[in-house]
Amino acid sequence: MLATILLLCCHARAADSPPNTQIDALPRSAALPTDSPAKIELGRLLFFDPILSATKDVACATCHHPQFGWTDARPTPLGVHATGIGPARKLAQNAAFLPLKRNTPTILNAAFNGLESGKPFDPSKSPMFWDNRAQSLEAQALGPIRQREEMRGDGCAESEAVPAMIARLKAIPDYQKRFDGEITADQVTAAIAAYERTLITPDSPFDRFMRGDKTAMTPAQQRGMEVFHKAGCSLCHNGPMLSDYKLHAIGLTDSTTNRTEFRTPTLRNLRHTAPYMHHGGNVTLEEVLFFYDRLMDQAAETLEGGDTATLPPLDPLLRQMNLLPEDTPAILDFLEALKSDEYDQTVPKSVPSGLPVPGL
Repeated sequence: MLATILLLCCHARAADSPPNTQIDALPRSAALPTDSPAKIELGRLLFFDPILSATKDVACATCHHPQFGWTDARPTPLGVHATGIGPARKLAQNAAFLPLKRNTPTILNAAFNGLESGKPFDPSKSPMFWDNRAQSLEAQALGPIRQREEMRGDGCAESEAVPAMIARLKAIPDYQKRFDGEITADQVTAAIAAYERTLITPDSPFDRFMRGDKTAMTPAQQRGMEVFHKAGCSLCHNGPMLSDYKLHAIGLTDSTTNRTEFRTPTLRNLRHTAPYMHHGGNVTLEEVLFFYDRLMDQAAETLEGGDTATLPPLDPLLRQMNLLPEDTPAILDFLEALKSDEYDQTVPKSVPSGLPVPGL
């Protein structure tokens, strides 16, 4: 799930294709014309309803909860056959399921995934997951429902997970009414996506500053933005989401797939979405910056022809980085300007299935 390989200082593109380093404010809305209030409310109920899981004990909100910045505050998530939410979530007694291997990304502003400065934005092509294996909020929504460790368990085969979910929804009169009698996988994911498009933070101090309010960011935060650029962080952390959404290698390997490249995560709302890196291995932003400080030494050896036999590959773009230990305080000041507390944190008191709502 950020989960969160915080590529704070960037990594890969061809040398003859210099990356854009512009950063901009977010649009004030991610809504589509078809996102009616009724559709958004339906998506909200579905998001918090464990009926979507084959085991009926995991909702989308189990791992993406407003109490934890719409993530779960865990290094990696626990899905089926576990109880509680957030850091307190634990496997049920005798459960054979283990934590998943990738940190849970926040869904705050996920509706803007793929948005680039000065380019048309197509929500149907928004990259999702740490490896960009799905495109669009709608496509992403079905992934956890099919995944054994997340929401499926051993109750059905992967190919049966979505049809079985639809059958469960059709058995609930309130959902029959809200879907106007026809319930399909496309309608389910469209409703969830409509709700997720409301979970945005377009008015952080940084956004207000970029729109012309030069008092919105403190002098220290403005200085931090200059240091951020100078250090090379904006080589990958650019655009309105401060992410190029490309796959980059920074010397970390996925323990399950041996993957070495992961997408650049957004830097927005980091104070709400710890821990960081794709494996959730860094608890604080200071630890992340220290990781990059050490990475500079490794990059100098690896990228200049040193012995790389025992090292994971590194992105050539690291050659352009100039992150110094003394840059840390200033960059942390700037990252604070990307934080916003003004987002929907409400939880429905009940859901149509009657199952327990996560966090209540």
